[in-house]
Amino acid sequence: MSIHPELAEFPSEELNSPLIGYAKSVPSGIGINGWHAHDAAQLFHVIKGSIAIDTELGTFFAPPERAFWLPPRVSHQTRYLTETELRYIYVPYDYAQDLPQTPQVIQVTTLLRALILEFMSYPRSETEDGPAARIAAVILDQLKMLPAAPLQLPMPQDARLRDLCEGVVRCPAHIPSLSEAADRCATSVRSFERRIKAETGLSYRTWCRQVKLFRALELLAAGRSVSDVSHKLGYEGPSAFVATFRKAFGVTPGRYFAGEELD
Repeated sequence: MSIHPELAEFPSEELNSPLIGYAKSVPSGIGINGWHAHDAAQLFHVIKGSIAIDTELGTFFAPPERAFWLPPRVSHQTRYLTETELRYIYVPYDYAQDLPQTPQVIQVTTLLRALILEFMSYPRSETEDGPAARIAAVILDQLKMLPAAPLQLPMPQDARLRDLCEGVVRCPAHIPSLSEAADRCATSVRSFERRIKAETGLSYRTWCRQVKLFRALELLAAGRSVSDVSHKLGYEGPSAFVATFRKAFGVTPGRYFAGEELD
């Protein structure tokens, strides 16, 4: 099943369809699609490569054969980490009200993958009714029940905490100790721990581990070896990194990027 050639171009006029398809390939080196928002909800289905989506609620990472769900009117920017191939599904505002209202990475089931590909084989003029509209209705039903994948990095809103956390994201191989982090935020260790847990839902140690795993996903998606990634991020060795990765995602890095579902 091939994608209809019309869907290689972004729609130039408003449509009354429940879903709008768009297929895009982004070469390596494109970088960042700056901050913006739109009325339609959006599903980013990653076929090849990987993307990171920054929102006010945190950063989300979508590797191959996962998808990122973005509700309507959420400000975001997209970072294309490698050469990337995507299928976008836009859901107009009125059709998105019964769908998840928080950004999330989701696992793409075999059924959803097949439905999206089938839907995108139709020209946009045939998606308002008929077979394509019925396929769209099933896709909308699927989006209500798909499991979320643990691929969010929540960011604090407090200025000092956010500045500290952004520094950790930039250089996760050198993470400040708990006491050093508290000193940088001009607070006691106990107060620091309480504040970061309140703002991110995670302890400082867990949050930093999540940062390292996110960077590991980016590096692995770019083709770096497990050994190289474990060394770059300061793990004791490849086996320690693989064990941490498996505990977080349920599979080894190799199985994860083969598109296998989590255990």
